[in-house]
Order: sequence, then structure tokens, then C-alpha cells
Amino acid sequence: MRKPFYRGMLHGFPIALGYFSVSFGFGIVAVQSGLKAIEAVIISLTNLTSAGQTMGVAIIAAGGTLLEMAATQLVINLRYALMGISLSQKLDKSFTTPHRLLAAYGITDEIFAVAAAQDCKLVPAYMYGMISVAAAGWVVGTLAGSVANMLLPVSLTAAMGIMLYGMFVAIIIPPAKTDHRILSAIVIAAILSCAFKLWLPGVSVGFAIIISAIASSVITALLFPVDSEETEENKQ
Repeated sequence: MRKPFYRGMLHGFPIALGYFSVSFGFGIVAVQSGLKAIEAVIISLTNLTSAGQTMGVAIIAAGGTLLEMAATQLVINLRYALMGISLSQKLDKSFTTPHRLLAAYGITDEIFAVAAAQDCKLVPAYMYGMISVAAAGWVVGTLAGSVANMLLPVSLTAAMGIMLYGMFVAIIIPPAKTDHRILSAIVIAAILSCAFKLWLPGVSVGFAIIISAIASSVITALLFPVDSEETEENKQ
């Protein structure tokens, strides 16, 4: 029982290091948006999602509604449900329903990628080891960023707050260079977002994000449909 847990911790350590730097930026942004350090830490502890948390804080700062918050989180974090479905095919028989519910808390992009790359069935102990270390890095980074925002000069914390958005740019640029459909979706979403900001300022942040994301996806799908032959090649 110990070996899978320690192996999971070992695999989760590099993830934790990456999470620390990113959540450090989130902690700064959260406090700058008016939240207390403890509130930022609780958000990181209960959510464990960078994009969802960032948009959630933006909605809180703008005084958005609960419906707006729920809808935004559903759109942004829906991919985790798909990851969970995919990962369920690799779970050991010892993964009972309670274990599945607990492990679902820690399914993030990075944890999913590492878990899916394993050449053996996944047991609860392994997932718990990886999730516990990764989540700790995320929460500690948030706490450090929140405290740093209160101690460091404003000019420095303002610059460090860009770290979080730098991560989002780093995620979308590489695939956009090789796939015109991804680039198209990014450009359309950016144009729509700017349009809401300039010409429809009355639309709340959350609904602007939802509309921009869904509309860009639909428009890109209509402009560049994926044919059946290409789908079969990707499966192979």
C-alpha cells in the first residue's frame, strides 16, 4: 500500500513545483481583487483549477451573480469531466465509488497527463499520493502569493501578477502554431471579448467569457470541420 502512495508523491512533486509558481500569481491577483489571504487559500484548497479560479475571482470582484459563477465554472471546467471519463478506463478494481469521488477532486490537466501515461492500472493510493503533493504545492503557492502581495512593493506585485496570465499564453501558443483551427478559435474569442469590453460593457464578465468561448468554438467548427478520415488518422 505504501509503495504506490510514495510513487504517486514522487510523480506529483514536479507538478507541485509548477503549481507553486502559478498559484503564487493567483494569490497576488486574488488579494489585489479585494479578497483576504485566507479566502484565496480556501478557494485554492477547494477548487484546484487555475482558469476556473481566476475567472471566479474576476466575477466576485465584479459583483457577479451565483448563476453567472456556476455557468462560467461549468464551461471552463467541463474538460475535467471528460478527463475523468477517459481516466476511468485505467482504474484498478479497488477503485470503488468513494475512491472515485475523492480522486475526482484532484483531476487536473497535469495530473491527468501523468496518470494516463502510466503503463499499469491505477490504484487509489497512487492517485492520493500524487494529488496530495500537487494540491499542497498549489495551496502553499497561493498562500505565499497572498502574503507577498501584502509585504512587497505595489510595483513589484503588479508585475508578478502577470505570471498567471503568462501561463495561459504559454498553454495556447504552442498548439496554435501547428493547428490553424486552434489559432482561429483563439483569435475569434479574443475579438469577441474585446467587442464586449468596448461596445457592450453592460454584459458581465462571466457571461462575456461564456458567450465568447462557446461562440468561438461553434464558429471554428463551422469554418474548419474535421472530416471522418482525419478523425480516424488521429485515433491511430
